[in-house]
Amino acid sequence: MEIKAKDTYEAEKRCRLTHRIIGLAILLMGLIAALLGLIEIYCFYLFSEGGVFHYEGFRFGSFMFGNLAAQIMGYYFIAAVLIPVGYGTLRLKSWARHLTLAVIRFWVVGGIPFIFAFLFILMTSKELSLPVLIISSFFILSSYFLLPWIANRFYESQKTKHIFNTDRIGETWIEKKPIPVLALSYIFSFFMLVLHTQIFFNGIFPLFGIWITGLQGIISISISFILLSFILWGMLQTRIWAWWSMLVYFCMMSLSYIITLLRSNWKEILAVLNLPAFEFEMLKGIPLQGYHFAIFVAFPFLLTVRLIIRARVYFKT
Repeated sequence: MEIKAKDTYEAEKRCRLTHRIIGLAILLMGLIAALLGLIEIYCFYLFSEGGVFHYEGFRFGSFMFGNLAAQIMGYYFIAAVLIPVGYGTLRLKSWARHLTLAVIRFWVVGGIPFIFAFLFILMTSKELSLPVLIISSFFILSSYFLLPWIANRFYESQKTKHIFNTDRIGETWIEKKPIPVLALSYIFSFFMLVLHTQIFFNGIFPLFGIWITGLQGIISISISFILLSFILWGMLQTRIWAWWSMLVYFCMMSLSYIITLLRSNWKEILAVLNLPAFEFEMLKGIPLQGYHFAIFVAFPFLLTVRLIIRARVYFKT
């Protein structure tokens, strides 16, 4: 019996160490993302007048300016997601497992835009060899399909539940929120970030078949942002009106984006963006059309609507 108890203790000790190493790795990735966000700001100097990469037309509203701003916000978003999860996992806090399962569900939806952005960078690269393309595709497919499946099984296992519930005093406010609701809060926050990035691209906003730009587009984006913020608040309170509101909101948004993209071709989109001549010439040769973007946009929207429908049981009448 003593030998068996000792073996059990040693196994639990190794499991704790494994989780602490995972937590440390996640925390470091979050800190690196925050550091990269700060370093990326320096790129604005490189593209501004006098910089080594400066070209005529680089300004607020140009593609590269918006691309840099989007990358910076993306790095900060990754840091905001990973740092709390990494710290909580390192300390073996029970709420960290709860957040991790929510992040895994968010990645199923939010991972698509990140992957598309990475693929877009690869497509615009002039020196892309076949081995690099194969290796990149492998890591992309693994990160989206294989990694979430492994992570979900790992954190749903009884051993992991036991490790994170040791020395537990009581439920925190995070644990009182259902995991699908927390996952939706990540998705909503990410979509708010996307709305912000559209401001950098001539304030472009789709409205059921037409593109609104400039000040009108920014006003439309602002209204959408305020509505989503209000819905997010109600969702975290698990109010039934918030559930109906977010279902209608994302159904209408998905239709607006998809219909507008299906009715647009690539050159029309570039014209609406009103890019500098250098950027227009550089991007017009990319073999993309509006329906490519429509397919890309449809998947995360449909997955979000599916998650909203499945979360209905958690909302009060």
